[in-house]
Amino acid sequence: MSNKISVSGCAATAAPTGVAKAFAGLAALAVAMGIGRFAFTPVLPMMLQDGSLSIASGGLLASANYLGYLLGALSAMWIRVPPEKAIRAGLTAIGLTTVAMALPLPYAGWLLLRLAAGIASAWVLISVSAWCMETLAKYRRPFLNSLVFAGVGTGIASAGLLCIALIQGGAAASHAWMTLGVVSVGVTALIWRFFRRQTPVVPAQQAHGTPSGRYSWNAQALRLVACYGIFGFGYIIPATFLPVMAKNALQGSVAFGWSWPVFGLAAALSTLTVAALVARIGNRRLWMISHFIMAAGILLPVISSGIAAIFAAALCVGGTFMVITLAALQEAKRVAGRDATVLLAAMTSAFATGQIVGPLTVSAGTSGAGNFSVGLIIAAVLIAGSAFLLAMRDKPQQS
Repeated sequence: MSNKISVSGCAATAAPTGVAKAFAGLAALAVAMGIGRFAFTPVLPMMLQDGSLSIASGGLLASANYLGYLLGALSAMWIRVPPEKAIRAGLTAIGLTTVAMALPLPYAGWLLLRLAAGIASAWVLISVSAWCMETLAKYRRPFLNSLVFAGVGTGIASAGLLCIALIQGGAAASHAWMTLGVVSVGVTALIWRFFRRQTPVVPAQQAHGTPSGRYSWNAQALRLVACYGIFGFGYIIPATFLPVMAKNALQGSVAFGWSWPVFGLAAALSTLTVAALVARIGNRRLWMISHFIMAAGILLPVISSGIAAIFAAALCVGGTFMVITLAALQEAKRVAGRDATVLLAAMTSAFATGQIVGPLTVSAGTSGAGNFSVGLIIAAVLIAGSAFLLAMRDKPQQS
């Protein structure tokens, strides 16, 4: 995730070629994030219905994917691979591992597949960032940068809508995995030609600039790392279990599936507003306000078990998680300047660690009963508390 900030200067003109390339980047992120990372969320209720998983084992399966994302992000910082090659390989891996999830494999096999999908999704995300910098910068249209990263929410919403259609058709979880895998392969084939070798081979960490010596840590930088890690822990609980909560609230009605497309649509649309919001209120204040909104959204299903609370939570969390991501990483670059690479890497690691711990907390707290209140309360309290950390005045950095 840390590489999202590296594309904040991506730009393009209204030229059709620039728009087409931006949509190719959007589609790549839609596959990487909507399927490679988050397809499990709308499929999980189907797997629970089939009896192939429990809430506890589902939390472990989600954490395996997030562990893969952490490993992928860390490895991409040091391994030299042309972005176009990494995008093609990552998208192919996501398609194959998703199709393989439809097979009657032992639980350990599913863990390995979701781990591999997480690694691949991180590589695609980071490589699309590097590709975007080199390919779209010449068009001088900042909107195309936002368009590319709207692919995250677009992929989430699309996967959710597809699962709604499958649920209404009485499909099993294995059919959902197969369908999502085939869609992933099909989209990859459509955009394959856009990712020909053009960009120079550059280590991922150089996308942010080369670190100038040892980074000088201070209280402000440590607060950013802590707050970003807490964000990863907090948002991932509803981002993993929201459709399950909606299904419990609706007592089996297929309308529960709409919670995930709402989440994705909110994420996609909010991404397009980040540049204007940052210009108006600044990175830090936007990050802080978004944490309060997210905390409120996370707490809503605890206060009320009704479907209205679930959908309001989807809007609050879905509408802030990409805003926080972009604002936080831009704030890190502002704070660290030329040494941003080290701070961004630390924030990414903290975020990914939080994502791993979040589902495990739910798995430990449900006791098989499907009650998410403990995990949600912990997440909301931490998210709100970290907003107060962000509100603290910056202190001058020590020389």
